[in-house]
Amino acid sequence: MEPSSIEKIVEIDSHIGCAMSGLIADAKTLIDKARVETQNHWFTYNEIMTVESVTQAVSNLALQFGEEDADPGAMSRPFGVALLFGGVDEKGPQLFHMDPSGTFVQCDARAIGSASEGAQSSLQEVYHKLATVEPGMKFHMYTKEELEEVIKDI
Repeated sequence: MEPSSIEKIVEIDSHIGCAMSGLIADAKTLIDKARVETQNHWFTYNEIMTVESVTQAVSNLALQFGEEDADPGAMSRPFGVALLFGGVDEKGPQLFHMDPSGTFVQCDARAIGSASEGAQSSLQEVYHKLATVEPGMKFHMYTKEELEEVIKDI
């Protein structure tokens, strides 16, 4: 498997995305749960599921590890992945961070992964709740693909 083929940002539903850091196999289990929950909610209620409700559903699965009477999808150990759920619902833009234990919190801005400490510090320095896209563009962090494209042109 080639590392560049692993997707770390995925779509849960048309209005919710998820970024992951940690064990990708564990993330796949949680992402599948989130996708099933959003689809079931749509077919049952004919409305989109809120970002918080999706995060809560995934958190419930993560918190079940080690329980004897847990669902068949429950693990015997904690999941080894942190997730960021982001999307837009009737409450507006929403961002939730879920740690490997299954605990989740709402955030205005958040970084996860191996370099999260530095990125989180940068976010705290430059993030303003009422910021627009224009001033935010000067703090844009480039993706690996964007950097490779610039390097090719040099």
